Amino acid sequence: MKSILFATTNIRKLREAEAGCREWGIEVNQIELNINEIQSKDTRYISLNKAEEAFRLVQKPLVITDTSWTIPSLNGFPGGYMKDIASWFEAEDFINLLKSKKDKRISFTECIVYKDKINTKVFSNEYWGIVTDTPRGKGTSSIEKVAEFKGFTIAEKHDNEEFSHDPKEYIWYKFAKWYSKYTTR
Repeated sequence: MKSILFATTNIRKLREAEAGCREWGIEVNQIELNINEIQSKDTRYISLNKAEEAFRLVQKPLVITDTSWTIPSLNGFPGGYMKDIASWFEAEDFINLLKSKKDKRISFTECIVYKDKINTKVFSNEYWGIVTDTPRGKGTSSIEKVAEFKGFTIAEKHDNEEFSHDPKEYIWYKFAKWYSKYTTR
């Protein structure tokens, strides 16, 4: 069985990685690292920097992930700054920002970066939903209570111990398909 190190402190992200990699026979091993995450509007730049730093610390093939959020009617806000924004904002703050807007769309872009001593490979996928008019679910993050995909907020899905999306829709599934055939040098 193949395995991969996943640098994360986020248990939800670990479970998503495991679900996406399971079918491909890849074991995901968590490694917790203290990485100073840069801030930028560019998710790919954040992710590449994070992967470089993680590899520098571990010196073993690994993956990292980073997620940015986009609300088109707010000119792409909050982008790669969501981690901080979600800790400052309550769910109602997102709703209030969109009260006068017709366009309630929201997306998150998940970026996975694989890094070994020779190669760096980026996988990215964008998921579209809407911002609800009222918070729904408990959730661990304010945005999870108002970001709705396919009729359910992320918080509602997590409250029911479900993933926000089908694991085959996750970028992890694409990564696993590639990695199952990849040979490190």
